Amino acid sequence: MTRLRDLGAAPGDLPTGAFNAITDVPGVRVGHVTLISGEGPLRPGEGPVRTGVTAILPHGGNLYRLKVPAGVRTINGFGKAAGFEQIRERGVIETPIILTNTLNVGRAADALVAYMLRQNPDIGITAGTVCPVVGECNDGFVNDLQGRHVGQTHVWQAIESAQGGPVAEGNVGAGTGTQCFQFKGGIGTASRRVLDGRFTVGALVQSNFGMRRDLLVLGAPIGKHFLDRCLPEPGPGSIMLVLATDAPFDARQLERLAMRAAFGLGRVGSIGQDDSGDFVIAFSTANPWPHYGLEQQPPDEVQAVTRWAESGPAMDECFKAAVESVEEAILNSMVAAHTLTGRDGNTLHAIPLDQLADLLRHYRRL
Repeated sequence: MTRLRDLGAAPGDLPTGAFNAITDVPGVRVGHVTLISGEGPLRPGEGPVRTGVTAILPHGGNLYRLKVPAGVRTINGFGKAAGFEQIRERGVIETPIILTNTLNVGRAADALVAYMLRQNPDIGITAGTVCPVVGECNDGFVNDLQGRHVGQTHVWQAIESAQGGPVAEGNVGAGTGTQCFQFKGGIGTASRRVLDGRFTVGALVQSNFGMRRDLLVLGAPIGKHFLDRCLPEPGPGSIMLVLATDAPFDARQLERLAMRAAFGLGRVGSIGQDDSGDFVIAFSTANPWPHYGLEQQPPDEVQAVTRWAESGPAMDECFKAAVESVEEAILNSMVAAHTLTGRDGNTLHAIPLDQLADLLRHYRRL
């Protein structure tokens, strides 16, 4: 798997974590299930299949019993994200985060509820209900979208196979059939260390957005050099962005962090097109809340660090980390991807890496 830094490009100023991935935030895990089958003409409900599911786990325990502080932000709302309203209201996430395709949101949410019921048989009886968190992008250019091929088995497999360490990128999981700036896109991730290495901010994206003419790589107008080639039909789509940190932020601070993802989108050339669904989920692993006893207060030292983070310079560095991580995660989603042909012969071309490197040298970015 090739990543942007393998070409010699290094966006931003802040240092990365060990894997330059969202999993650099301690405890965070990622799992993918990729579904590819069939060739030729579209047969609605049957195939060809070019889709998948990705699961992001804030920690390896029972998320319903030990929820994590969270905030969400809608940059442009043309999408079908699930669970956002309760996160806005309560400020916590209590399930894994699931990413899939547009028409599979309902099935993925149902599978996620079933998974949580298996873990917590008191849900809906003595422990209240549960809020499944699901995001999506439309992969219908290459995939049989009506088939809703991601089922309960796939969602559970993505959750149960989730692990730390390096994260597979490009044509995997929920990014299997997506595009980015009319090149092949998919899953991408990156991270930054902040405040002298004390904390980490990581990003994971499911990229499926942007017009070729707008693509910027390290500020260079790369997209304009590919307007006559490798150009499929699809235009603006959507992007799901997940931010994780071990900085002890509360829900309000995490919503502020989520807002900064928009600046990372801007760095690669997005204008947030009218029919693009651009959604951000941000969570912190530092101060989980038990389902019972939510009146419990965080330790004094955590409260002190949380207040200190509002001092301006400290928060600014975390904002910068979010922007840099999002920018690099999006570019990684493209660089790691490979050309994919799906239904009706529709093809999403990978960005030619040798030509990209030549252009970056031309613009003195390498």
